[in-house]
Amino acid sequence: MLRDKNLIPLSRQHQHALALCVRVDRAMPIADADLAAWQAEIAQIFQSEISIHFGAEETVVFPVARRRGELIPLLEELLADHTALRESFAQAEAGTMSAAELSAFGQRMSSHIRKEERQLFERMQELMTPEELALLGQHLEEALKDAAQACQLPAAATRPL
Repeated sequence: MLRDKNLIPLSRQHQHALALCVRVDRAMPIADADLAAWQAEIAQIFQSEISIHFGAEETVVFPVARRRGELIPLLEELLADHTALRESFAQAEAGTMSAAELSAFGQRMSSHIRKEERQLFERMQELMTPEELALLGQHLEEALKDAAQACQLPAAATRPL
């Protein structure tokens, strides 16, 4: 099914995260000497993109989906994935992730994204009216914009001394 335009911002972010998963998978086995660089990249991507994405899903998309009772079990799985993935991101930030854990992270992230795209978004598009999807899209756009602005440094903090 073609993705509804109101869910496209999240789908685009999913594409970026899947690209990371593919890169991790292709890099396997990752040498211990390269682990620090991978972990730094993963931590940076979480801070700049994925934390915002998770927040928008949890505050905008998931509550709307929860109104459709049949989606509740799927939402519970997705929230559990978010929790586990946040733990992996924290591990990456702390620099304690092994090569095996890095591989497992890539697989879990990929599986999670595909579950959202193929199950949650597809079913939401089937169950929701065009008006409901448009309202969801407006709220999602506002949430993503607000979160991105909150992450930006004040202009004075970015000027050279």
